[in-house]
Amino acid sequence: MTYIPILIAFIMAVLNWIAADRQIKPLEYVTKPATMLALLWWVGSSVGLGGSILWFSLGIVFCLAGDVFLMIPRDMFIFGLVAFLLGHICYTVGLNNQAPFINFWGVIFIVVLGVFIGWLYPKLVKGLVAKGKSRLKIPVLIYSLVISLMVYSACMTWTRPDWPVPAALSVSLGAILFFTSDSMLAWDRFITPLSHARLKVMMTYHLGQFGIILGAILFSTLK
Repeated sequence: MTYIPILIAFIMAVLNWIAADRQIKPLEYVTKPATMLALLWWVGSSVGLGGSILWFSLGIVFCLAGDVFLMIPRDMFIFGLVAFLLGHICYTVGLNNQAPFINFWGVIFIVVLGVFIGWLYPKLVKGLVAKGKSRLKIPVLIYSLVISLMVYSACMTWTRPDWPVPAALSVSLGAILFFTSDSMLAWDRFITPLSHARLKVMMTYHLGQFGIILGAILFSTLK
């Protein structure tokens, strides 16, 4: 495994957290895409961009596009939403190298996710309506279901014999952090502003991406 790209990715991420929290736009415009590009470099230099890692590589590309759409001054939230939606679909396909299945723990996890989405989504709808963005209700619901499927797929790697424990742990923590980041972003944007929201959102987002990609690399090298 090559460590220089991940070191650069981490440095870019930390600089981006500072830029996001202090609203230093020129630094944010550089470090936000640079973090994801460094992660893509890390994947390519460690295991290549194709084969079993292909869907994760595509996921990084779509998330990079989503980062750019949400970063630019114009309101391109819907484009960012679609880009991240495609990224989650790619990650989900990559995590399900075998046909998806449900066991006891899977049912429990589905119930937990369902309860959380059932609690959060009505609040988001109320916030969207209040901000005059009712047209986003269905896209946000679809996105919520897709990211939930991605998190479920990541956590279910624990039950797959071909997923080494370090890889399963990494993708599970990464997916949960990604889910946490998006939940905070939605809450801050559409429900109630959070203190240091941009810092919290970007920290959990980048750590989530690191976890998913590290797990994918470990899966490719340790299986």
